[in-house]
Amino acid sequence: MPPIPAPLQSGFTTTTPVPLYWCRYAPAAPYGTLVVLHGGPGAHHDYMLPQLLALAADRSCLFYDQRGGGRSKTDDRTPITWRTHVEDLTAVLAELAPGPVSLVGYSWGALLAMLYAIEAAAGRAGPVPARMVLLDPAPVSRAFRERFEAEFARRQASPALAALRDALAASGLRESDPPAYRQRTFELSVAGYFADPSRARDLTPFRVTGRVQQSVWESLGEFDLVPALRDLRVASLVVHGRQDPIPLDSAAAAAGALSAQTAWLEECGHVPYVEQPEEMFDVVRTFLDDTESLTHD
Repeated sequence: MPPIPAPLQSGFTTTTPVPLYWCRYAPAAPYGTLVVLHGGPGAHHDYMLPQLLALAADRSCLFYDQRGGGRSKTDDRTPITWRTHVEDLTAVLAELAPGPVSLVGYSWGALLAMLYAIEAAAGRAGPVPARMVLLDPAPVSRAFRERFEAEFARRQASPALAALRDALAASGLRESDPPAYRQRTFELSVAGYFADPSRARDLTPFRVTGRVQQSVWESLGEFDLVPALRDLRVASLVVHGRQDPIPLDSAAAAAGALSAQTAWLEECGHVPYVEQPEEMFDVVRTFLDDTESLTHD
């Protein structure tokens, strides 16, 4: 895997209750900024790199580590909720991405983009985004989340993955090459997300802060975003792998509510920028080009 290049700019926010690490790739552009929202909750931005930097070839891209994860960890034990993240995103946009903004959300980040847009449309957050790109969005209701949890557990418990875990345990790699052992352990922990589990080797390893993940999902309760999404008027694209353990029905429900463009990727699980990057980037660039043209003509 190629190394992750250094950003053009980086730092920590000064307007959020907890300083949040941010980094910018490519200078400001006439069509505003792509703000890229990572998954989790409780993860960090750099597991989407270097692949997502393909978007920075012709657009300004801003990444940040959401509160509680990566370089935005905090010792404050106050529960971090979905509202915390929406408030932080509001402050990040005001501080670092004034003007037209497009949200590119992956997994939980796509759900955060939708939550922010709903709150913005109701006057409870910053400006409504000009457009949203939702990459394999996290389940948009508690019922869809339960289906995802069951399917992911089924995949992780499969005989094939059990055999791979047994082989790793018997390999002696833990003692002979600890970094390689940690890498292989990570790959097996996320294999169920992929259409081809061997592709997990191409995903930059990451960690999730468990208490953050738990508190955010608990804060959502028995959620269902679909009714509120029907009232949004935001140009949107939903991309989803057909073999994602997150039900395609969930992504289709979000897309239908948003009247969004869609791209259902074949031979692709939950990580399209690893599994089907060419097709994913083609549809994302086409969507951005078309909607930016309409906005600025």
